[in-house]
Amino acid sequence: MNLLSPEQLLGFLGASVLITLSPGPDNLLVLSIGASRGRRLGMAFGLGCGLGCLSHTVLAALGISALIAASAPAFMALKLAGGAYLIYLGWQGLRSTGGVNAQVGQGAPATAMQLFGKGLLANAINPKVVIFFLAFLPQFVVRERSDAAWQIAQLGTLFALQAALLFGLLGYFAGHVGRWLQRHEHAGLWLDRAAATVFIGLGLKLVFSL
Repeated sequence: MNLLSPEQLLGFLGASVLITLSPGPDNLLVLSIGASRGRRLGMAFGLGCGLGCLSHTVLAALGISALIAASAPAFMALKLAGGAYLIYLGWQGLRSTGGVNAQVGQGAPATAMQLFGKGLLANAINPKVVIFFLAFLPQFVVRERSDAAWQIAQLGTLFALQAALLFGLLGYFAGHVGRWLQRHEHAGLWLDRAAATVFIGLGLKLVFSL
């Protein structure tokens, strides 16, 4: 089984990092927990959130490979629907006000293992992540290679690992990041804009490459 090509790897990783860093429920909650409860608990929750994506990788690999085997036009339809969804997400990002709030209460005491489990479960059962994976991952699949499931498995694992790393770092440096965000009110806005540009670019690239 072949590994991802350098073009696939670099393109996918660049897009994934921008998407992971753009303000959203997961990374803002990691930031909040790290700032209010300490580095160790912030990192635990962040690692759980990132690794929770692995369950969606399995589902996407099985589902997309079955779709390709059943019908090439159906796979193209999935890519088109995914491209349209990515353009919609990009449009939503462009309309975002970029509000970032890193404040949170102390909440109930929890251990690092409990927070890791909460992060893992929260992402693993989130239907929005399922939809995102089904829209995002196929855009980087080279169908001519005839190993779509293996490509999806690599792409999804790479996304989960980079998310776990970035979320873990965010939890560790939460105090510093929170203060930086408070001093730079428009940081969240520009991160949203960058991620939105990636989404729209992927969607349009697919449409005009047909």
